[in-house]
Amino acid sequence: MRLFLILATLVTVLFAVSLTIGPAETGGLQSLAALLTGSDGPLPMVMREIRLPRALLAALIGGGLGMAGAALQGYLRNPLAEPGLIGVSGSAAFGAVLALQAGLTATATLGLPLAALLGAVVGVFLVMGLAGARGGSLTLILAGIAISALAGALTSLVLNLSPNPFAANDIVFWMMGSLADRSMTHLWLALPFIVIGAGLLASTARGLDALTLGEDAAETLGLSLSRLRLLVVLGTAAIVGGATAVAGSIGFVGLVVPHILRPFVGAQPSRLLWASALGGAALLLMADISVRVILPDRDLKLGVVTALIGAPLFLHLIFKTRRELP
Repeated sequence: MRLFLILATLVTVLFAVSLTIGPAETGGLQSLAALLTGSDGPLPMVMREIRLPRALLAALIGGGLGMAGAALQGYLRNPLAEPGLIGVSGSAAFGAVLALQAGLTATATLGLPLAALLGAVVGVFLVMGLAGARGGSLTLILAGIAISALAGALTSLVLNLSPNPFAANDIVFWMMGSLADRSMTHLWLALPFIVIGAGLLASTARGLDALTLGEDAAETLGLSLSRLRLLVVLGTAAIVGGATAVAGSIGFVGLVVPHILRPFVGAQPSRLLWASALGGAALLLMADISVRVILPDRDLKLGVVTALIGAPLFLHLIFKTRRELP
């Protein structure tokens, strides 16, 4: 309960700070007052149309990726598992790349995110088809790696054969991940997928706890491993697909956050799901604030910042684990 209150307070503070950071030189209290009063003018419009959707998307996407990472690590019983492992993010990115290359973004406002969602749907069906109805966790990992590698290769092929240098430039920058210039339209597009995905993952809490005893013991307790795998894959796919569709590729959140919080929940997967959701929201809000503070005049990408934050933390965890080995 104490951890929940600490993380919830941290998310609330970071959310409020995110609302006050921007190129418009206004005080924090003035910015929040402009948002809450709802009066007319340039500042209330900036708060409602630019800063609020950006902060909401950061919390929503970060929370979803953190929860998905915790669920995958619990199901696969592998602390190195992360949401991109099942290939959905790669296939979503490939769908978006095709939309950019075909020029759909110029003809349809939501052409890019819808193409990314379509790519995510195709990717999850391919992974489930390759893994099979009775495939175990190893089969799922191998299927995800195969689809991820294929999607990455096809993305590279599109970049390699692109005759339009401007489209190739847009593709590269989009794949770095960003929440800049996102509107409430993007929020409403991603929200149902991430909420549904989170609901599916939340329903696996007891199953993940039972799985810590081993697959045989879990089945003895009445757990259906095939149903659990379906819920985990579909929930992760919905979250990653919705997040990638509107924000591009953002890594390390679902990998690092469960690692950091696992000791504080007694390594209990059901508690780690909600802790990682709050921790992921806090991490992505912090990263998005850093994007606007470190280089405000340059378009620093969010995915770059999460990698710069996540990689050193992950390396620290690796060396810590090595020191604890006998």
